[in-house]
Amino acid sequence: MKTIYSDDHRGHDGAKEFHLGQMVPIFEMPRRMDMILERLRATDLGPIEAPARFGDGPILAVHAADYLDFLKQAWDLWVAEGGNDFALPYTFVGHGMRHKAPRSVHGRLGRYAFDLAVPFVAGTWQAVRSSVDVALTAQKLVADGAARAAFALCRPPGHHAMADMGGGYCYLNNAAIAAQAFRDQGAVRVAVLDVDYHHGNGTQSIFYHRCDILVVSLHGDPEQEYPYYLGYADETGAQEGAGCNMNLPMPWGTGWEAYGEALIAGVSRIANFRADALVVSLGVDTFKEDPISHFRLDNEHYSRIGEQIAGLGLPSLFVMEGGYAVEDIGINTANVLSGFEQAA
Repeated sequence: MKTIYSDDHRGHDGAKEFHLGQMVPIFEMPRRMDMILERLRATDLGPIEAPARFGDGPILAVHAADYLDFLKQAWDLWVAEGGNDFALPYTFVGHGMRHKAPRSVHGRLGRYAFDLAVPFVAGTWQAVRSSVDVALTAQKLVADGAARAAFALCRPPGHHAMADMGGGYCYLNNAAIAAQAFRDQGAVRVAVLDVDYHHGNGTQSIFYHRCDILVVSLHGDPEQEYPYYLGYADETGAQEGAGCNMNLPMPWGTGWEAYGEALIAGVSRIANFRADALVVSLGVDTFKEDPISHFRLDNEHYSRIGEQIAGLGLPSLFVMEGGYAVEDIGINTANVLSGFEQAA
């Protein structure tokens, strides 16, 4: 399986996040990619190549133009208003407030984010833009028939990013952009399978009123887990999208037996959808030692996830999302991909 990867992500480094009442080094760090690359090379899963460059068109098919413009300018605006170190909002749009982007960068940061986990440093925009190119390059390999499956080693991740707002380490929604690209290139139906521990609220919200793209997500129960305000089982799609969103929330402490059952249910729903292509939001923060998650999967279970996905027999794009147990992220990611390859 070919992997697409860019070193541009390294510029997105040095910021902090607010966690359990204090500012700490951000869990979404460049070393995550180093550990994955090391394992991919050690297991000889296939070549690792640089991305091609794409224009803004595929991004604007999913994201609002004003939001994209803000991402491009955010760091420069921050510096121009006297900011240094890293940029974060300190106020947000609440109920009864206008969804307006003020002139001040502080107001814009809060308008275009829903939490404190999308900091900006000097290299953030280049990393975000390159991450999209990584996803689109891998997507094109699959769409063109050059590969049955490909792996987009994206950083930053994307599945929390909504059409006009970022959060949860995510700025642009790589998986959603890739899914839309499959549609724009001729796929009649596309499925997105999100196996990250945290619900992909951005992907759900982007496609919630459509039924040409099915979204299936396995994740921690939002009654007790981030992002809290989406991801419930009764969210099944609306209007033309009715029945085309499937959430499979599970409680803290979920191990392989219950997770495996939910995965079978999600894969079955995708099979019945008769998709032409599959996008997998590949988070491995379901691991038992992940520092910000609460499932109990072990290393060997990730091979079984790959096997289940391979059983669909679909052209498949894997897009990297979360996973913060850095010492094991490479093992778990490679196990999914090798499990898929062996079963396929």
